[in-house]
Amino acid sequence: MRPKPRPFLPPVRSIGLMQPLAWLALAWRDMVRTGWLSFAHGLAVALFGGVLLAVAHHRFWLLAGALSGFLVVAPVLATSLYALSRALERGEPANLALVRRTWRDWQRSHPARWGGHGYWCLVQFGLLLALAATGWVITSAALITLLAPVPILTPLDFMHHVVLAPDSRLFALWLALGSLLAAPIFASSVAAMPLLLDRRATLRQAVLTSWQAVLANPLPMALWAALILGFTLLGLASLLLGLIAVMPMLGHASWHAYRDLVDASGLPERDAADTMERP
Repeated sequence: MRPKPRPFLPPVRSIGLMQPLAWLALAWRDMVRTGWLSFAHGLAVALFGGVLLAVAHHRFWLLAGALSGFLVVAPVLATSLYALSRALERGEPANLALVRRTWRDWQRSHPARWGGHGYWCLVQFGLLLALAATGWVITSAALITLLAPVPILTPLDFMHHVVLAPDSRLFALWLALGSLLAAPIFASSVAAMPLLLDRRATLRQAVLTSWQAVLANPLPMALWAALILGFTLLGLASLLLGLIAVMPMLGHASWHAYRDLVDASGLPERDAADTMERP
């Protein structure tokens, strides 16, 4: 039996260490040009986060699971931000109609194309990321439950007895484990979602290309991961209000990261006709 041929992977480029800062600057330019549309994405995220806090604030691990899952699948939720940046880059209208079309059209992809190049790849990837987030929350809860000196029931308990504890070994272990689990998620998603939106690629091609981009640029991508984490924590620490600006900024910047990192010219472009196919 012949082995399956390796999928075509678009070449990736090497970038400078500080290039992630240029992505943030380009993201702000896109936010200015799209106006309220970009900030509406951030407002939706902040409002959803507020609902999570209201429902689960007395159930610490439920809250942690919901927030972790939400942040991990954020690359999927930012799909229409990628579409807006793509339209601006091409000189096309970047408006509400484009946002509606982006989300509507992948839902019209025929289920038989689940494993192909349709927009269902976005759904597949979101489900995989959500599963990874769930695994992290279960692992984290087991670690803290087994090793914490007292039961951890609320976020204040976690801060007092884990983060600010005189013996910081448990917090260091928790951070190390989280970083170990987050690294492959980041490597799999950093360029995958914009590539799936922009080109007719399979999920496997997109994930492998994303890994290729990270391995070719370890230091710049480590900086990018740190910037994403730092801005996200700032957004959460500001009672979620900061997410109104942080979420669209990171979404638009992720599009520019993809454009700098991946030469996708060898793959056919995805256009409106791709998503309007019928069985």
